[in-house]
Amino acid sequence: MSMPLDRLETLDPAPEEVVTAELVVDDDVLVKAFALGPGAELDPHEHGDSTNVFHVLDGTVTVIQGDAAEDIEAPGVVHHDRGVRHGARNETDEVATFTASLCPLPGSG
Repeated sequence: MSMPLDRLETLDPAPEEVVTAELVVDDDVLVKAFALGPGAELDPHEHGDSTNVFHVLDGTVTVIQGDAAEDIEAPGVVHHDRGVRHGARNETDEVATFTASLCPLPGSG
């Protein structure tokens, strides 16, 4: 039996810094929290064997998907299909926080 996660630890990035925390690591799912300081960027990348879903929890995240970019305000959800290049950046003056859920766990297949 798993205990529910009822709080997110405080992630306090400096400007242009990305801070992460693993929230759930299981045989078939990975959930990570990302806090982006002002001006920070999570470089575009892809997961060929996993679906990735961003949940914007706080602030505004500029989500990159393929060649497009869109500002997503909290609360917001963005789905990235397997193999689609995606990333995130913070173009605001405040910290932005989101989670990324990957299923199945990268490399488990």
